[in-house]
Amino acid sequence: MAESVYKVIELVGTSSESWEKAASAAVSRAAESIRDLRIAEVSTLDLQLKDGKIEAFRAKVKVSFKYEGGQ
Repeated sequence: MAESVYKVIELVGTSSESWEKAASAAVSRAAESIRDLRIAEVSTLDLQLKDGKIEAFRAKVKVSFKYEGGQ
């Protein structure tokens, strides 16, 4: 097997409905501009509050993709 290198970035997705949709939003958006996504790991879940009520679900997601050089 050839050696490979992967880069990991961290994204925060948000949703007014659920953490699952927040994580999905982060991955979907990343897939629009990053080729060869491999793994997504949810690292943190939290809530954005306003006036004591849930305004948004937030999911911090680490996404990895094959590194091709450059930045």
